Amino acid sequence: MGESMGEREPSKVYDLEERTFRFAKRTSEFVERLQKTSSNLEYGRQLIRSSGSVAANYVEANESLSKKDFIFRIKICRKEAKESRLWIRLVQCNEEMKTEQQVLFGESTELMKIFGAIVTRSVKS
Repeated sequence: MGESMGEREPSKVYDLEERTFRFAKRTSEFVERLQKTSSNLEYGRQLIRSSGSVAANYVEANESLSKKDFIFRIKICRKEAKESRLWIRLVQCNEEMKTEQQVLFGESTELMKIFGAIVTRSVKS
């Protein structure tokens, strides 16, 4: 079902700005293919917002003016990645989309962990 979130050019593996962008874009494409039930429409809207917020807040974190602002933005990234996991679980999809749902759930989990580690390291330094 297309490339997995882990399949990137080697130079992009550690580019978190690109990774969060791809997560948001891929999530949006996933939502577009969902069956248009009333719950999927609402959960899908929420998923698009939260996944996009992960990417947008990471861009903001990179432009932060202080360490405190950077940590605040990264915490928002972590929160929005966690929220994305909820919406990914709640949407109802057919069998052919289950793999994509699992990949997106896995990526949101990885992003949560990455942002958690960044917060931990940033607070200690």
